[in-house]
Amino acid sequence: MKTIEGFQQAKAVLSRRSIGEYGEVPSRVKLKLKEVFGTELSPEQAVARILHDVRERGDAAILDYTLKIDGITLTSLEITGEQKKDAYKHIDTELLSALKLASERIRAFHQAQKDNLRGVTGKEWGQLIRPLERVGVYAPGGTASYPSTVLMTAIPARVAGVKEIILTTPPKPDGTVPPASLVAADIAGVDRIFSAGGAQAIAGLAYGTRSIPKVDKICGPGNIFVMLAKKMVFGTVDIDGLQGPSEVLIIADDSVAPELCAADLLAQAEHDSMAQAIMVTVSRDLALKVQQEIARQLAALPRSAIAEESLRKHGIIAIVANVGEAIEIANLYAPEHLQLMVREAKTYLDKIKNAGCVFLGKDAPVAIGDYVAGPNHALPTGGTARFSSPLNVLDFVKFIDVVDINRQGLKKLAPSAITLARAEGFEAHARAVEKRLGRRRTGRAR
Repeated sequence: MKTIEGFQQAKAVLSRRSIGEYGEVPSRVKLKLKEVFGTELSPEQAVARILHDVRERGDAAILDYTLKIDGITLTSLEITGEQKKDAYKHIDTELLSALKLASERIRAFHQAQKDNLRGVTGKEWGQLIRPLERVGVYAPGGTASYPSTVLMTAIPARVAGVKEIILTTPPKPDGTVPPASLVAADIAGVDRIFSAGGAQAIAGLAYGTRSIPKVDKICGPGNIFVMLAKKMVFGTVDIDGLQGPSEVLIIADDSVAPELCAADLLAQAEHDSMAQAIMVTVSRDLALKVQQEIARQLAALPRSAIAEESLRKHGIIAIVANVGEAIEIANLYAPEHLQLMVREAKTYLDKIKNAGCVFLGKDAPVAIGDYVAGPNHALPTGGTARFSSPLNVLDFVKFIDVVDINRQGLKKLAPSAITLARAEGFEAHARAVEKRLGRRRTGRAR
């Protein structure tokens, strides 16, 4: 990891001005694109082509791209009810218990949010709150299984009252969906599951196919192709956001053990080589010991190669004078995860302006938030925490304003409405109000 010293240098390095960039495309991805499409295409061009193809050919295009990109031959896309039931036989009781505990806590957190959600009501106006009709949730998969993502995306939708929840997730190399994901979907209340991944799955959800129903909104994380597809279909459907590589910023003082800081940095770094693991500390001694701990712990990790590359390319330890400077840097960086591993951590909470989720103290690691704490782990990345929020119940409802003006209210408000309409050059607007008052305007219309 790179070490930098001093507030000004740390501020210069960690003040993000570009939002949501994915960086250079790896050479293996470039080769794969050329193999699939027969010519050199950028990820944006490839995604645009996939979206167009799925829109035109539906299921056939999704099946074709599953074969071309993933090397998997599927005969159908939808997971049957029997397959969902059978999935329970293929996970152990410990995992099932963990999924149930996680689901209970996630549901409780989002239910509390819903219970505090109220439409506004006034004498002449109001607001209705209505859940979305149909939502698509995307869970990464393929060689790995992410049942936690299924829970985190589907449960708040169900709590919000969404009528139908559709899950798409990539199949494993043998063409099946990981049993843990199927069980999580069942626990979360997912209605239908489709074995499809990548940009083609997003296209299916956005445009609809013979098998996959068109949805109103698409939520969930994914790779660069999934995020580009979500970006391109926005407007046809709504999306929750554009989640990029995982990131953590730890603020630490000398009260925390270096092995804990190292463990939390590695927990982010093992996501992928583009993950960003950063620590800002007031202790030079801690910075040195954390570097040593990382080297020791890294050697024992199964995903050590990925974590090592992430730390080498993006890992930073910054040394500043005090916690106040560290918080200022954190607010500029606007991290997905912010850990306050300092004395009296809670006393600094009111100074935090920009973060996806804040973890207070040494006993609240990000890994707990990823799975069982309750708040959502689908968080804004790439600095977007400056203006966006974690996935929550509000993502699955819409607001409908209501105007309830009686005759008396109309008389009171009409003169100003008429004046404003004519100031903007909309004579028909003004007359629509006047006719209700029995007034007729004389003279030439403006």
